[in-house]
Amino acid sequence: MTVTKSTVLAAGLAAALLGTGPAAAQQEPGLTPTSIKIGMFAPLSGANMAYGFDVANAAKMYYDKINKEGGIHGRKIEVVLEDDRCNANDLVAAVKKLVEQDQVFILNGGSCSAAVVAAKEYVVRNKVPLVMLNASGDGALYPPTDYIFGAFSISQYAVGGAMIDFAAKTLGAKKIAYVNHDDAYGAWNLEGAKADAEASKVDLAVESVNPTINDVTAPFLKLRAANPDALLIVTYARPAALMIKKAAEMGFNKPIILSVTGTANLSQLMQNVGGPDALKNFYFQDVLADLPGGPKIKWVYDMYKQSYPDLAAKPDHPQAYMPYGIPSAMSIVKALQAAGPNPTREKVLDAMKTLNFDSGVMAGPVVFGPSERAANKATIFIKFDGTNQTLQPGVYSSRWKFKG
Repeated sequence: MTVTKSTVLAAGLAAALLGTGPAAAQQEPGLTPTSIKIGMFAPLSGANMAYGFDVANAAKMYYDKINKEGGIHGRKIEVVLEDDRCNANDLVAAVKKLVEQDQVFILNGGSCSAAVVAAKEYVVRNKVPLVMLNASGDGALYPPTDYIFGAFSISQYAVGGAMIDFAAKTLGAKKIAYVNHDDAYGAWNLEGAKADAEASKVDLAVESVNPTINDVTAPFLKLRAANPDALLIVTYARPAALMIKKAAEMGFNKPIILSVTGTANLSQLMQNVGGPDALKNFYFQDVLADLPGGPKIKWVYDMYKQSYPDLAAKPDHPQAYMPYGIPSAMSIVKALQAAGPNPTREKVLDAMKTLNFDSGVMAGPVVFGPSERAANKATIFIKFDGTNQTLQPGVYSSRWKFKG
């Protein structure tokens, strides 16, 4: 048989139309017949690395598990990891590198909300799927787009609302003092808090502080003057520690409740507030299904020890937020599986919008929908006295709803 140029062209066209052969696998960036390239970014260094270093490790170990089980429709997951240092400029640079240089199929990253929101315009313009690691990222989730999914730890709107829900229902608080950041991040959780305060008929006294504040005396005194039944601190770790320490110094003995964003290391928190005396009536919010290392989520910690034995032997590892990396990785795997043997970014995005499953890690299920991009809205609360952690009964959420 004589093979002519037209025969070769015809065969190539037929293969392309049928979606078969190596050429078909190259139609999407980061996709080959044997691999799927995922671009991951998190704070791996710097002051905020505790928010993402072990979160990224958790996601990677879940992808390794899937690879050991045969991958997804015969393809193994390849992870390209970048350090975003919890900084907007570094994060956007990392995203651009992963998309333009590394040619990843999908992005799985973001541990710091303000930083990851900075990538929204680029991601949407380039139509690249972004599945956040553990950032709330409300500013990129509302109003919803076709390309960004997040809040696998929890939405910030739900953080604030759940704090009020717990203080009102469990502690019987009628007047609540509320401290948040004076930025978009603080505005998100405050909006949720106000929705639940109104529903629970709770009076809310609010002081919004700069995340870099050094002296919290003035805002604390204003809040104490409101004679609250509880003090809710919805900030990052440094302002939170300053506020708890100041409350102890001023003899404040009402319940203090710290948001999930307020600490990544309880032993460090105890040192920063001056010791266990400052934690006599202290609760903190979490979004896991159980106490850290508890029976419901022991499998995650066991997998971490098997995956990173040297790291697990070091003090303070795994870091507190480690399990948060699992649900986002699970979601990507489920969406890739649903997209079939010939996936495209659009097929994966369509599959993401229909996810509704229990990760076995977080307090609530991962639930998306046609106009919902925030995965989790449920929290638990734990009493901590400097040594012991006691899980409080119930799961708490917010009544806040997006009105688009």
